[in-house]
Amino acid sequence: MHYRTLGGDQGPRISAMCLGTLPFGTTVDEPTSFAVLDRFAEAGGTFVDTANHFAFWAPGATGDESELLLGRWLRSRRAAGRTVLATKVGARPDPARGAVRSAHAEGLGGPAVRAGIEGSLRRLGTDRVDLYYAHLEDRSVPLDETVEALARLVQDGTVGTLGAGNHRTWRLAEARLIAAGRGLPGFRAVQQRHTYLRPRRGLPSDLRGEADEELLDYAGAHPDLTPTGYGTLMGGAYSRADRPLPERYDHPGSVARLRVLAEVAAECGATVNQVVLAWLMGGPVPVVPVLGVSSVAQLDECLAALALRLDPVQRARLDTA
Repeated sequence: MHYRTLGGDQGPRISAMCLGTLPFGTTVDEPTSFAVLDRFAEAGGTFVDTANHFAFWAPGATGDESELLLGRWLRSRRAAGRTVLATKVGARPDPARGAVRSAHAEGLGGPAVRAGIEGSLRRLGTDRVDLYYAHLEDRSVPLDETVEALARLVQDGTVGTLGAGNHRTWRLAEARLIAAGRGLPGFRAVQQRHTYLRPRRGLPSDLRGEADEELLDYAGAHPDLTPTGYGTLMGGAYSRADRPLPERYDHPGSVARLRVLAEVAAECGATVNQVVLAWLMGGPVPVVPVLGVSSVAQLDECLAALALRLDPVQRARLDTA
């Protein structure tokens, strides 16, 4: 395993890959989830990602499942002290608003942020999380209310580092300026959807949670900000014939990139998934991929990407395809 620091030199040491636990406890059963978590820890993985709403959309689910399962694993393995734990607030359905769509989620107001961390700590069985993401923008409340509510969690010791997920770059930058101007802890991680293929243009506003050149340029200019990426392997669409490309990536511009991706994989004796992960981790602005896997075999394939080094010519071909 390779390691880096989260949110600059003063942040916690994290593994270069993060294990996402979105389906754990819903579409991935507990024995399999525990086996994947065990293998990740055995390989030196320390960075684990969940949320307070995973996966409420699964049949019969409430959104509690991933955090509850992860809490059981942390206790049974006594792994809390060696695990950098990330969770999220903002997207959990709020029954009081009468629906489960993002417009009716808990949001990022002060009371929602406080209730969110209290619920997550209870489900995870801990008194502190290492990284807490504000997940999905909430423009129904002033940004400074969100910034101050999150900062209080750091100040009272329930949260170590703050992050933003699915936020536009200008909102991220403005929130960081508000925090800096008031001497408060601010966002030091950002999580967006990020993979090798680029999305088609003209996506509806609720589908724009993509890492783009502007975000990476901003992160590159601010060493205290760590980018993480989800959806990196598109749910298996790079390698499985039964998984079509998501609509956002199914456009003519993807044809050349997929062709070059396959060529580089063949040259390296690697899988296309491994090349995608190596491309993300080894770029000018390194991204921590959040692995979405549902078996130990899938995880092992991903872990092998840690040993893959793309040479400058290969990277240039991938970048310019």
